Amino acid sequence: MTITTCIFDAYGTLFDVAAAARSAADEPGYEALQTTWQKVASDWRLKQLQYTWLRAITKEHTDFWQVTQDGLDWALEASKLTEPKIRTRLLQLYWELAAYPEVPAMLQALKEKGLNTAILSNGEPKMLQAAIDSAGIGNVLDDCLSVEDVGIFKPDARVYELVLKRFSCQPDQVLFVSSNGWDAAGATGFGFQTVWVNRAQEPVDRLLHRPQHVLSDLTDIPTLTDP
Repeated sequence: MTITTCIFDAYGTLFDVAAAARSAADEPGYEALQTTWQKVASDWRLKQLQYTWLRAITKEHTDFWQVTQDGLDWALEASKLTEPKIRTRLLQLYWELAAYPEVPAMLQALKEKGLNTAILSNGEPKMLQAAIDSAGIGNVLDDCLSVEDVGIFKPDARVYELVLKRFSCQPDQVLFVSSNGWDAAGATGFGFQTVWVNRAQEPVDRLLHRPQHVLSDLTDIPTLTDP
């Protein structure tokens, strides 16, 4: 069936989640991050994701901002970074994440083809809107859907269902794009056509479902929507 709707995960897919730690490491007063920012960014992201999965399994939902803070606290302790100002600055910068360079042109190309475009994210709505505004891509997105509408994190099927309700489409009319292999797998199982954006060239996750497409960045997304 023809693709009518392109849906994107936000963090790590459209927005560079390592940007906060990388940027802070270059600022005066945060020299402690210069040799540790990559580990902090990696640990932060991993724990952020792990905490969403655990909260979904245990049905102890909280919003993504709390999960983001919890993940950072673990990451900072793991790197023995105890200065409160480091935590404060990293959290500030998380509200100003940069989009990957190819994102604006890619979304514009999708809109020019007449496709619906939206974000579907674990993120809390205010966080997501701040990132959209910072990246300047609001004009090429039709909506931003958050798990807060259903109170559970991805890959629960109720999250993917939000897309069908919003755009009145069938699952096979949706191209779902994520940098998370497990997210792409979950969306495949739901019935979406899927893309895993594998920037790090990692192996495919050994899960029941696999993405139909694997790309190194988002540049070629518009070509996948051709009939």
